[in-house]
Amino acid sequence: MLTLRGVDYSIGEKRILQDVHLDVGEQETLAILGASGSGKSTILKIMLGLLRPDRGEVKVLGREITRLPYEQLVELRKRLGIVFQEGALFDSLTVGENVAYYYLEHTSRSHGELEPLVRNMLRTVGLEETMDMMPEELSGGMRRRVAIARALIYEPAVILYDEPTTGLDPLAAGGILELINRLKHQHRVTSVVVTHALDDALTVADRFAILRDGSVVWSGTKRQFSANRKRMLALYYRPAEDRAGVHEGAA
Repeated sequence: MLTLRGVDYSIGEKRILQDVHLDVGEQETLAILGASGSGKSTILKIMLGLLRPDRGEVKVLGREITRLPYEQLVELRKRLGIVFQEGALFDSLTVGENVAYYYLEHTSRSHGELEPLVRNMLRTVGLEETMDMMPEELSGGMRRRVAIARALIYEPAVILYDEPTTGLDPLAAGGILELINRLKHQHRVTSVVVTHALDDALTVADRFAILRDGSVVWSGTKRQFSANRKRMLALYYRPAEDRAGVHEGAA
């Protein structure tokens, strides 16, 4: 569903990503685990085609996107959903308008026509009663659920989550992780979850990639990760100069 091969990305003289290789299979959840500034969010932007790498290959749903014409890239993005950090809802729109935003902007469908669809999406995330509320009236966890409903409404094949539990209390964070798992099975979506929280990754992921200073220092399955958790923790915090020779399946 998603493949990165030898991806480099820099801003000026600053190297953000270096020789990144990643694979995400159909209906699989990949957790990209790394500290702040390690390049995790940059990978999501490259998967969306918002950034073009300096080098390497990026395949999304079987199509190489680095040289894809803009019009075709826009069409391909319709099959991807994104849940931004802290939800990124529009403060001036109601919850229902936020969820319906894609259709209101890109189709001629009216609010009345969209209402049943919006209510169904809000029901999916447990927030049907918030339809006419404003984002400022919601808790942080509720805003994150609305953002997921907005990403899900046009039935994407892939959903990308950028730090989905950041800033939430443990109860709200647990609810978001439970929702991510439920959507994977009920809607058969492929997911990429960017996070710095190890427990979050263990809750939702089938596969892991540990990112450090813009490089993938380990990738493998949840079983491999869990069986060698102490080693994985040591690798996660290991200084860059000590990481030579680490590769997929090294656990």
